[in-house]
Amino acid sequence: MPGHFEPLPGGGAAVALDTVEISIIRSLAVQLLELIGPGPAEEAPDDPLAELFAEGPSEPPADPVLKRLFPDAYTDPEATPGPREAEQRRAHSAEFRRYTENDLRAGKRDNALAVVRSLDALTPAGEETVLLELSPEQSRQWLGALNDLRLAIGSRLEITEEEDTDLLYRLPDEDPRKPMVMAYLWLGGLQETLVTTLMP
Repeated sequence: MPGHFEPLPGGGAAVALDTVEISIIRSLAVQLLELIGPGPAEEAPDDPLAELFAEGPSEPPADPVLKRLFPDAYTDPEATPGPREAEQRRAHSAEFRRYTENDLRAGKRDNALAVVRSLDALTPAGEETVLLELSPEQSRQWLGALNDLRLAIGSRLEITEEEDTDLLYRLPDEDPRKPMVMAYLWLGGLQETLVTTLMP
């Protein structure tokens, strides 16, 4: 089981992690939480209805990682729209973002928090590896968080196509991107085996 998820009887998934792996995943999840930022209710704690009625931003994020995590809804990379169609797409994307991004951020935040909490609940106690057991709901949250972490790292590595991933395997050890690449590939393996365990 080391290094990959396996299904649990009755649903859910389990994976054996060592203390270094636990530390890496937790650190990445915390960084993702910091990147996503607090929710509206955290910014306005005196108003309990603030989050319910808060509108999100209408402009795409400036940070390329956030832009990858929260892409425009009305885009077609294959098309070259005229000025009028491009303006309509921008307007539709802005409207869609205004009413959906807060919920999307909350979902991604919940997933990353679930990862941190489940790792914090582990008690290594000197063991070389610890078995992490996830319920079906936790498994789905982990899957979402692993996907977001890979999108974030892939954005930092400027991976846009499958060929870019192939090039990562051939990076020399002295390349400063190598640790990030290793994390990207390792998380991909975890994600792939978790998907398999959740398939009916």
